[in-house]
Amino acid sequence: MRNSVDSILSSLNLNSETKSLLILEKWINKLCETHSISSEKYGNILIAVTEAVNNAIIHGNLNDATKKTVVSYELTSIKLTFSIKDEGVGFDFDNLPDPTDPKNIETPDGRGIFLMRHLSDDVIFHNDGSFVEISFDL
Repeated sequence: MRNSVDSILSSLNLNSETKSLLILEKWINKLCETHSISSEKYGNILIAVTEAVNNAIIHGNLNDATKKTVVSYELTSIKLTFSIKDEGVGFDFDNLPDPTDPKNIETPDGRGIFLMRHLSDDVIFHNDGSFVEISFDL
């Protein structure tokens, strides 16, 4: 069986389990290295996309390993965009608690979307939040 990171696949079909994040990280590493993405952008990409996939696995697919999380990317001369899709019902992405509010500081959840929005140049939710696009200007 061929290793999925030997060449840069345009998309990954990940089982919805946390060990899939290791496959994602290798894929992002290879993608950023191959396309000479700056180390500053690389860090933002790794964190933001990992947060999105982690949310898809945990909250979207409820850690059901039989459900897939699909991650793909599109690269143009000016932008790198990742698409993350899960099989969940979505969520109300417009009404999330502010993780910087003192009353939410110790809450274990709620930082992923905050990080995605602050580390990327654009985040767009589709299908009630079960499909997200995260873009980075190059």
